[in-house]
Amino acid sequence: MNLVTEFGATVPPWYAGQCLLIDGKAAILAPGGHDAMLAAVELETGKILWRAPNPHDWKMTHSSVMPMEFGGRRFYVYCGSGGVAGISAKDGTLLWETAAWKISIATVPSPLVLDGGRIFLAGGYNAGSLLLQLQDQGGKLVPQTVWKLGPEEFGATQHTPIYHEGQLFGTRPNGQFVCLGLDGKVLRASPVGDPFGLGPFLFADGLFFVMNDSGKLSLVEGSATRFNILAQAQVLQGRESWGPMALAGGRLLARDFTRLVCLDVSAGSQRK
Repeated sequence: MNLVTEFGATVPPWYAGQCLLIDGKAAILAPGGHDAMLAAVELETGKILWRAPNPHDWKMTHSSVMPMEFGGRRFYVYCGSGGVAGISAKDGTLLWETAAWKISIATVPSPLVLDGGRIFLAGGYNAGSLLLQLQDQGGKLVPQTVWKLGPEEFGATQHTPIYHEGQLFGTRPNGQFVCLGLDGKVLRASPVGDPFGLGPFLFADGLFFVMNDSGKLSLVEGSATRFNILAQAQVLQGRESWGPMALAGGRLLARDFTRLVCLDVSAGSQRK
């Protein structure tokens, strides 16, 4: 299925970067077409089940669609070029929208759905970050801004932050790995002189695996009270080590601009 010909999508700079959301028997896409901000496609047949309206003609971004439940409804949260919207998972109805969050150049991180109807949004290009709170007002969902931070406090150019034990973790534009409280206050940050840049990160077994731009992998203690690097290794030698990492069966997959590696990170492994 070609999103440009089928939905009138506009391919963003650096091409498409969003991931498909497979939800039950349907694939949820975000083409950002004139009459389809989102679309549900039946996996078995390719039939279009519904198209979500796009009243402000928001264009496709690199951000992916995230599922959410609140106020007795299930919907999809998406960051388009002009704001953030909630689309009914049942029939594609536009349930809510806000222009309080948009990024001028490229929207890349996905919405981070928290509990209690909260949504955390972070971006690069001086966007900073923002916490939304959904309110159920007589059956109508209304998004409200709780707080907004500048990029020097917290932002995320490429990778979606991680929510763990009531705190938000991620790299801000200056390359520091940061722990942020839900009140918008920075709880701790990595040293300024050893930046992680735009590299990816993931969380497993109480530890963060954090990659820097040039392929150095750090194992960081998952604590909100201190920054403690437990181990480091140069696992890639190329540039732009920005691709998301994957962890399965004690094997960590990581890549840079030209190379993919598989690392044994299981307990007791002696491999480098």
